[in-house]
Amino acid sequence: MHKEEQFTTLIKKNEGIIFKITTLYTDHRDDQKDLYQDIVYQLWKSFDSFRNEAKISTWMYRIALNTALTRLKKRKRKPHEVGIDQVILEQTENDDPQFEERLKLVYAQIQNLNDLEKGIMLLLLEGKQYVEISLITGLTPTNVATRISRIKQKLKSQILKKQ
Repeated sequence: MHKEEQFTTLIKKNEGIIFKITTLYTDHRDDQKDLYQDIVYQLWKSFDSFRNEAKISTWMYRIALNTALTRLKKRKRKPHEVGIDQVILEQTENDDPQFEERLKLVYAQIQNLNDLEKGIMLLLLEGKQYVEISLITGLTPTNVATRISRIKQKLKSQILKKQ
């Protein structure tokens, strides 16, 4: 299989990773498309250097997250709230209105976190282990654990204030 075919297959198989990052770090459809293209471009540029030392999803998350954060820094804009709660709620099959309201509240509070904290929480909610989160973010596993603990405390206090 040629390099282009391998890359295209990889993107199609893992485009959910890119979609999650673009949804989390943009608030308009056009911005999401632009960021998606930026991420795919960065993945393409880095494709030859991928040495299978980490899982392909770890490599993709790291590039996607770094691309999103770099793009935000370049634009020097304040992060806007993203309707990720709607995306998540559409994917859940739970018909419990109380559960859905709690989920909306949690995701609304996640939107109030800074960019790195949002990324860490996304990865945690994806079921990533601290070591993998550290590989993706470039933080040490100890730093990841500390930040997650602080983020959980912050979210808990924000949610309690809302109730």
